Amino acid sequence: MTQKSIRYGQYLGAIRRHHRQISYNQVVAIERAMPSGSSKLRLIDIHRLLTPYVSVRFLEQCWAVIPLALMLIGFQALALRTSPDEAGAIALGIGAVILGLMLFMEGVNRGLMPFAENIGYLMPSRSSTVVLLSFGCLLGVAATFAEPAIGALQAAGKSVSAERAGLLKAILADHSLWLVLAVASGVGLAVILGLLRLMLAWRLKHMVLIIVPVCLGLTLYAASQPGLEQVIGLAWDCGGITTGPVTVPLVLAVGIGVAASAGRGDNPLSGFGIVTLASLFPIICVLSVAIYLNAQGVTPINAPPLATSWITETPAAELLGALRAILPLVLLLFFVQRVLLRYKMPRRDVFIYGVSAALLGMMAFNLGLTAGLVELGNQAGNNVPWAFAPNRETGAAPLYPRFLGLTMVIIFAFCIGFAATIAEPALNAMGITVENLSDGAFKKKLLIRAVATGVGIGAALGVAKILFDLPLSRMLVAAYLLAMVLTWFSREELVNLAWDSAGVTTGPVTVPLLLALGVGLGEAVGAPEGFGILAMCSVGPIITVMSFGLWIDYQTKRNTKGRKA
Repeated sequence: MTQKSIRYGQYLGAIRRHHRQISYNQVVAIERAMPSGSSKLRLIDIHRLLTPYVSVRFLEQCWAVIPLALMLIGFQALALRTSPDEAGAIALGIGAVILGLMLFMEGVNRGLMPFAENIGYLMPSRSSTVVLLSFGCLLGVAATFAEPAIGALQAAGKSVSAERAGLLKAILADHSLWLVLAVASGVGLAVILGLLRLMLAWRLKHMVLIIVPVCLGLTLYAASQPGLEQVIGLAWDCGGITTGPVTVPLVLAVGIGVAASAGRGDNPLSGFGIVTLASLFPIICVLSVAIYLNAQGVTPINAPPLATSWITETPAAELLGALRAILPLVLLLFFVQRVLLRYKMPRRDVFIYGVSAALLGMMAFNLGLTAGLVELGNQAGNNVPWAFAPNRETGAAPLYPRFLGLTMVIIFAFCIGFAATIAEPALNAMGITVENLSDGAFKKKLLIRAVATGVGIGAALGVAKILFDLPLSRMLVAAYLLAMVLTWFSREELVNLAWDSAGVTTGPVTVPLLLALGVGLGEAVGAPEGFGILAMCSVGPIITVMSFGLWIDYQTKRNTKGRKA
């Protein structure tokens, strides 16, 4: 297989086809192909048709959610000798999260992805560059509002101390709309720059070496200002939240079409890079908003309420919230395809099915998020310090000597990050594509282990930051300076892969779980805030993947010289 015959679309397609046995279109085709005399399907026929279709998707989400939940519960049971409070409610919440993710991902793949793919291929040839860039910006903004994990920010803000982190509390509570708009604007700007990069053949390496110093400069400035230092973790965590199951596939679909129209569709890595930009620009925007609000003297007391909670409690309110998140994205895609491109919808029934599944999925996910993943993460964060400190509620002595207890907690954090990454379906699909593109030099297992190791180390460092009250700004500067040095010495394809691999690992399960774990742990040890774990989880894979890639390149060159000699 030649490199020219491979398309980056294989990666996107692999994500969508992962573990798929039978599609919705196949179900419809089978139903229509039945003899005319069979006017009604029997229950056994419906079972035989739909069970393979539903079970694979349900088990896929179970594989992503249940191992993490069991690891949290098992660590508390075996190491801390405690059990979760309200286990029944947590189990129901986790079940709702699994069901919601299954429906939501199915809806995105069937109802929204075909729109984005079609628009990506048609718009460059049927509209001007300004229209294309404007659409890309609006798509990034609308996709951010539709991300399931965006609501986890509101839940995480409930435990932030208003006395010790007043500005952070104001941003997460009274000014939450400013926060969401900052994140969405960052993604929109990233999509514009990413499309320009594909059209003008800019190198991602050069863009990274320009944008990352801007992020680090704003971080160092924020660290030097009283009150702003607590916002640094939130800003960098927002970079991981944006690269979720809605933003990544939709933006990549448009990017693939633009790359093909620009004559670079035969470059298998042409679509990489947009995810990297979508994780960096929200950091700049959130820090900029925080600097502005700090200059205005905003506190939780005098900040006017600009937005209501993103996580509510009733199904009716959740349905309205899902409509508010999904409907703008659907209307944007529909308007562009029908009005600007004048392209008729080939399968309206499939589209309606997809949108309905996405709405129901987001509603179920948000209902189960607070009662399931967030509650389990908060309880684990509150109980874990008992391994090295007196129990907060009973005052009982620590279970282990301080050094041993701290070591156990950090190892536990590494295991959580490692296991969460191994279970990520998108990473497995990415590994298959990378192995094909590198002609077997970069094995799938090696990529998965490299990314998982980086995330695990990042999670351990993030937890250590909370436990020992380490300055996050210095940790980020040191880590990203190392990443920039590796970027300078790496080839373009490896840079694209490494920087985008960080976005693949932060999904709708790991984000709320790690956020809740960090906030709960911070509250238990008396830290003003518990953000920063996701930030370190994002930079870890960049370093490990480029390090492994440079080592493989070195070994390949040495073997080549040996054969020539």
